[in-house]
Amino acid sequence: MEEFFVEVEENVKLYVSDTGGKGDVLVFIPGFTFTSEVFHHQVNYFSTNYRVIVIDPRSHGKSTKTAHGNDYVTHGTDLHKVLKKLSLTNVHLVGWSFGCLTIWEYVKQFGSDNIKSSILIDMPPKSLSVNENDWVEGKLDDMANVYHTSLRDINGQKDFITSYTQNVMIQRELSGSELNWIIDQSLITPSHIAASLFASGLFSDYRIEAKQLDSEIPTLFVIAEHWSDVAKPYLNQLVPKAEIEVLGGHMMFWEYPEKFNALLKDFLRN
Repeated sequence: MEEFFVEVEENVKLYVSDTGGKGDVLVFIPGFTFTSEVFHHQVNYFSTNYRVIVIDPRSHGKSTKTAHGNDYVTHGTDLHKVLKKLSLTNVHLVGWSFGCLTIWEYVKQFGSDNIKSSILIDMPPKSLSVNENDWVEGKLDDMANVYHTSLRDINGQKDFITSYTQNVMIQRELSGSELNWIIDQSLITPSHIAASLFASGLFSDYRIEAKQLDSEIPTLFVIAEHWSDVAKPYLNQLVPKAEIEVLGGHMMFWEYPEKFNALLKDFLRN
């Protein structure tokens, strides 16, 4: 594995790991406040037959913590700069949670010509809606409470991530070390930056870009079990060509790596 930094603007560098080197290129983008380390099961599995790139987005993980650009418009631009700097073409983009927003924003700005397929893990294209039948992140009042209360400081962020991990991301009971590891991944991003990213994500609407990808390239959605009864019909209507798989909780690729990797492997083969 090679590890290096790509400068996306003056004094802002993104951490990149590059493993494998043969075959098609898989680019993994983690979700809200998380880091490239969450994909270690996928890196180990796919690097035998693929070149696997994993990115710490701006203000995540080992990348530069910066007061500006903590929004998904900038993250989409950052992704373009990393792909261009590494001369990566015809890539498979894999986004988890808010990492999907980065992919959709990239498509909005630069199109899909450089993408061979898109794999979107458990993220609705529009986070909030007044339509009760839409697949969304949550109720407006609940999301507002997270922004105004939970993300005010590091203690609130820790409490939020702890609860979200235990109730939404992971289905089994975690050991203390596992839970602490997941929490620590998130807390690398300062709470004031987390709040900016949270707001940017909630007020995003990428339904047009989701439709565009559906019509132009092979697309796979992997969605969690807890909201599949809403998400599946929503996606069937919005992106009728996309493949949809249901597995585990929000972090199913980490909790059930064998099952997730098999789903992804089959999709990539087809």
